[in-house]
Amino acid sequence: MSAAGQNRTGIALLAPDEAALSLGERAYRQLRESIVRGELPPGRKISERGLATALGISAQPVREALRRLEQDGMVVTLPRSGSVVAEVAGQLGELGRIRAALEGVAAALAAERLDTAAYATLGHLLQRMKAGTAAADREALDEANEEFHALIHRATGNPFLIRSLSSLRAYDHLGRHRAVGSTPRDLPKALREHQGIVAALKRRDPALAEARMRHHILRSLVTNGVLLPPPRAPRRDR
Repeated sequence: MSAAGQNRTGIALLAPDEAALSLGERAYRQLRESIVRGELPPGRKISERGLATALGISAQPVREALRRLEQDGMVVTLPRSGSVVAEVAGQLGELGRIRAALEGVAAALAAERLDTAAYATLGHLLQRMKAGTAAADREALDEANEEFHALIHRATGNPFLIRSLSSLRAYDHLGRHRAVGSTPRDLPKALREHQGIVAALKRRDPALAEARMRHHILRSLVTNGVLLPPPRAPRRDR
């Protein structure tokens, strides 16, 4: 974003192309991204008035956004100190494991509910992932990956699950922001995992889709350094 699109706090102004969203939703998304990018670091004191001024809106939508961020665990209210940005780095591993479980449930439900149009879209997304993998284009891969998971989430038709996964995705972004990250050699592995998930969805096999999705999320967390690799099973003497 250009310098004209930011203010002295470092927080980006609300994007005009999101005008169809409510001010509260736009403020929530912008503040969440500011926390993920480190523009609002852990321990930073925040106020409704200061954020409202920074975003160029009234205090009410900011109050709504802060309430949602507190529910997400990204903001905490301390006695006599007001609201501060939470320190969540130590919880990323636990939150990642929770996300892996919920992503697995979403895949299981999607295996039962995806329609023909959704399968066609998944096929197009796999082609984009294949091209992005060949070119080691991380931006294209991230975009296709977001669409891939969002489609599966929507297919569940479960508002609670969709909201929960949306909140946890923010922590996934925070983990990737702080992580060492994958190397180009890791990219084909992710592609194969996505292909395996789609194959399970097309078979309408909820158990297989859940297992493959959960494995994919946990493996990516290990690759990004958010989780430690599982211990190897001891070798048995023959």
